[in-house]
Amino acid sequence: MVAMRVLVSGGAGYIGSHTVLSLLEAGHDVLVVDDFTNSKPTVTSRLESLSGQHIPLQSFDLTDVDKTERLFAHEQIDAVIHFAGLKAVGESVTKPLEYYANNLGSTLSLVRAMSKHNVRHLVFSSSATVYGDHAPVPYQETYEPLASSSPYGWTKVMQEQILSDVAAASDGLKIALLRYFNPVGAHTSGEIGEDPQGIPNNLMPFIAQVAVGRREKLSLYGDDYPTKDGTCERDYIHVLDLAAGHVAAVEHLESMSEPVRAFNLGTGEGTSVLQMIHAFEKAVGRELPYEVVGRRAGDLPAYWADSTRAETELGWKATRSIEDMCADTWRWQSQNPQGYPDA
Repeated sequence: MVAMRVLVSGGAGYIGSHTVLSLLEAGHDVLVVDDFTNSKPTVTSRLESLSGQHIPLQSFDLTDVDKTERLFAHEQIDAVIHFAGLKAVGESVTKPLEYYANNLGSTLSLVRAMSKHNVRHLVFSSSATVYGDHAPVPYQETYEPLASSSPYGWTKVMQEQILSDVAAASDGLKIALLRYFNPVGAHTSGEIGEDPQGIPNNLMPFIAQVAVGRREKLSLYGDDYPTKDGTCERDYIHVLDLAAGHVAAVEHLESMSEPVRAFNLGTGEGTSVLQMIHAFEKAVGRELPYEVVGRRAGDLPAYWADSTRAETELGWKATRSIEDMCADTWRWQSQNPQGYPDA
């Protein structure tokens, strides 16, 4: 394996920061770009402390075409892992223009600069949301047509389409589209983890904030779904497994036989909301308060990944359990009750 210099956009974010560490551990060099819309600058010092390496960082918005162009003109970049973007499903419904402008604009700016400076390898952070409401479970990469129930999800569908079209028209461009499911967990050190701004949109950080005393109780949206215990089932994947998937993908690009390839990154198993609550209670050592409220619009009863392609072609497989996910999340949250400090 040849060591690469990898640009990680959104590298101070939740998944990006764990991927930066995994890249460094695998012997690659890293350059981070992040405008700190969804992250804190203090993440960088923790990454440097954990890795024992200096991590070059540029702070700007990738929708700025001139700054993006200057970055590629002045830095040696062998490959890009593109995380940067707005990501709250609910917020995207109320601010669709902001989501389309930011998520599509940053990708267009990035790919334009890559093309001009002959950077041929890209790993794109996509999502299981591109399978829409009608894909059979387990989700498989061959399913079409892609769709979504939110503007956020549509930005992922559109970005996949844009990248596929650009790759088809470009000589030598290789792109891996990583569709991931429900990332949870934290680094085993407890030093980096998920620190959502405002009220968490996702189950695990909400449970963690209830456990640490930041929130009174968890609202469980519906317990009458056609699942094993009546609550929604999702494919939760440990963020360290997910980070390893990005490293496997970026190392695989050179040998990829086609210009674009989609890969599901999940465990292939559904875990219910109640199962996750009870697993977290074991990690904490006490019961956690929750109440059942009405169903939330747009929630599907159950879905999970078929990750056979990633295992076969990338040599990647999720290895960490729900217990690992809960224990690592609790270690992070209990050591950092208010998340990352502001400065």
